[in-house]
Amino acid sequence: MPDMNSSQSKTQSGGSINRDSAAIPRWKRVLDITLIILALPVLLPVMVCIAFIIRFASQGPILFRQERVGYLGKRFMCFKFRTMVAGIETATHEGHLATLMSSNKPMEKMDTKGDPRIIPFGVPLRASGLDELPQIINVLRGDMSLVGPRPCVPYEFDKYLAWQKERFNTVPGLTGLWQVSGKNNTTFEEMIHLDIAYTKRKSVWLDLWIVFKTVPALIMQMIETRSRRKSRARAVRPVVSGPAVNPQSNS
Repeated sequence: MPDMNSSQSKTQSGGSINRDSAAIPRWKRVLDITLIILALPVLLPVMVCIAFIIRFASQGPILFRQERVGYLGKRFMCFKFRTMVAGIETATHEGHLATLMSSNKPMEKMDTKGDPRIIPFGVPLRASGLDELPQIINVLRGDMSLVGPRPCVPYEFDKYLAWQKERFNTVPGLTGLWQVSGKNNTTFEEMIHLDIAYTKRKSVWLDLWIVFKTVPALIMQMIETRSRRKSRARAVRPVVSGPAVNPQSNS
């Protein structure tokens, strides 16, 4: 893995969205299309199965569409498989995100706390990253790449400091350096540093390295999610006490 620590001390001193030096190399588009063509025979049946699961598990649309902020701060409509109840409020997520951005806590998803908004089968879909497969559409449209920083929501973008917006100097991705470097075990600021490091050092070999590291990272994420949910379930499980015993009953 490339050494990204050296860039962390530099990113806070300056940097922002730079339209002059943020050109996307041609090889990135070629690599995206090539890998999608190679993977589509495997991914398409998986996506069809997921669509059927969502259709029968919950009322509402199969796909979830949400406005995200991408390359150079441009907004686009991002696609995902719907894993939450249709028409839910966003205030809960906004509050959770604001806490993560202002603290030094790991970016743990609300899923591990037993989010009641999630539909049946939603937790494994989210933990495995399979809910994000429809973003292949965004990649084909040019809104995203296979590899890049996570596309953020507008209310997150509005809270970014100037130096943090340097992460938008490249196209957002399905996976990225942050996703294969600990993800839920890293803080918000660590994510920003990793994203900015990627924008400066992206290459064909780094993209391929991240793609091949993604599956092991997702498997580890699924294991960690399952373990954390079990730990929380044990922590809140009520203690069942037996009937009171009269010490004189045997006399």
